[in-house]
This record gives sequence, C-alpha cells and structure tokens, in this order.
Amino acid sequence: MPFVKDIENYKSLSIVGLEKNTGKTECLNYVLSRLKDSHRQIALTSIGIDGENRDQVKQTHKPEIEVYEGMIYVTPELYYRKRKLVSEILDVSTQQTCLGRLVTARAKSSGKAMISGPANNKALKELIDNLHKNGVDTTIVDGALSRKSIGSPAVTDAMILATGAALSANIPQLVFKTQYIYNLINIDTVEKTLGDRLIDIDNGIWAITPDNLIVDLGITSVLMIERVKEKLFGYGTRFFVNGAVTDKLFEFLKNQKQIKKTEVIVRDFTKIFATPEVYYSYIKRGGKISVLQKTKLIAVCINPVSPDGYNLNSDELKQAMEEKLQLPVYDVKKI
Repeated sequence: MPFVKDIENYKSLSIVGLEKNTGKTECLNYVLSRLKDSHRQIALTSIGIDGENRDQVKQTHKPEIEVYEGMIYVTPELYYRKRKLVSEILDVSTQQTCLGRLVTARAKSSGKAMISGPANNKALKELIDNLHKNGVDTTIVDGALSRKSIGSPAVTDAMILATGAALSANIPQLVFKTQYIYNLINIDTVEKTLGDRLIDIDNGIWAITPDNLIVDLGITSVLMIERVKEKLFGYGTRFFVNGAVTDKLFEFLKNQKQIKKTEVIVRDFTKIFATPEVYYSYIKRGGKISVLQKTKLIAVCINPVSPDGYNLNSDELKQAMEEKLQLPVYDVKKI
C-alpha cells in the first residue's frame, strides 16, 4: 500500500490534477480503497464539483467517486439527493452554496456520489478543523489548480499530484511541466509573524517596509503595475499580492534595477499563473518569491493514457519523473 501510511500522518490531504483527464479521480478512488481498511475515520469533500460520470468538456467517460461504508462525506443538498448509496445525515450547515446547504453524512453502504464542498479557503479550513474535532482522523479534499477555483489545495496539510498524458504527449515536456508545479509547491513560506498579519488581507497589492509595516499601495490589480511604477517602490522592495500573479508582474519586476532585493509574497502556489520561462527568468535575475501557506507533496500519480487516444510508456514516464522530482511516482492502475 504505497504512500497510504504517509497519509495517516496528516489531518488533511488534497488530491490535485494538473489537467483534466490526468487521472485525479482514479488516484482518489485508489487512496480511498486503501484507507477503507486502515481503521481511521476518513472524511471526503471537494474544491469545486467532482464525481460526474462524464467530462463536460470532452464528453468522455469519467470514473465516479466511490464512497465506502463508514466514511463521512460533505456535499451540497442537491448532490446529496442524487447519491447512489445509503447514508445517515450528521449535520446540515447554515452555509449556503449555489447547490444548497452543505450536508455532512456517514455512508451506511458503499456506493457512488457527486462531491462539492465549501465556497472558499476559510470555510474549507473551518470544515476540516470541525471534522477533526468530531473524530475525523484525515479529511481528503478533491482539489483544483484552476484560476476559476475559489478554494486552494494548499489549505490542506499534504497533497498528492496527478499528472499524465493529457498534459503533454511528450515525456520530457510532461516531466518539465510537472517539475515546474513541483517547484512552485516547494516555495518557502514567509516568516510566520509577517504571514499571520497578511493572511486576512483579501485585496490588492501591499508593500512591506524594512520595518515590517504593511502599507496599502492602492493598486487593485497587477494590470496597473506599469502605470504606478514610482508608487510601487515607494515603501521598499517586498510586496504581498493578493490574487493571481501572471507573466506581466514578473516581466515588469525582473527588468527593474531593484530586482535582486525584490520579493513577491503570494497566498499560496496556486496563485502563480506565470509560464515557467518567465517565472524562472525572474528567479534567475535575483527576484525572490514566498508564500503564506504551503502544503507537503507526498506523492505523484501518473496517467499515461490521453483522452485523445495516445499512450505513453508507463515505466519510462515513472522513471523519468522520479529522477527529476526525487519523489515517489505511481501508476495506480499498475500497483
């Protein structure tokens, strides 16, 4: 049972796909099936929506989420009514989502379910904490890296990454793209005293002075950067950016004379939407980056089959990925 013992060390775990059809649900079902006999209380929820049996973009078949007897799961009222298993309601939250209130239930039989969870990071964190207080050993979160996703898998203590041929049909390119995300996941956290003061800021770009004062620059978006250059460096060279960081910011900063003293702080790695080339160029020029929240990557799962019909050699992909990442890599269909 590879990496399952590692999972037992964490209060929460997210399973995240780098692209649609990279095998995230297969990986999730594998993990759930192995934890079924672990004698630990497991709970399941999701960032976004998961469990559909058909990909809404490519219209291809998708594996459904298998909930086992005794497991707790959290999903909105609409999806709870569509479950294909017997379950006992433990709680109905006051929090509203677009699909109704969140229902916490215990499966009384094994079966399939569609899963969707809290609407934001704060609510997800609170849910994980409440589940833990009520006897849940590990909460598993079906994750997402999409800019459209409100929640972030970095809220969880640990993460498993699912990657595969749907991301690239070329093994070196696939390894390169996966290694980039691996590098982002491993960005260092900012010092805790500063991080605690930044965590509740939910808008704009802020400067951190040499004396660690936090100053609102009145810049609502990175799109405004070039027009407010003088304002940007008026309080120092450290910045907290709430929201997405793209090529535009890194391209601008790497060409400034202060680049070797510049540090960009983001909420977590999922906020970085820069291309690898621009990101690495910013780092090579001397720019720094740090995060408020960081998760531990414990394994990578690979899917060598693309929905477009081509297959990569699973053994070659696994070996190439392990050499670059120095991390356990698994094809769950071959374990």
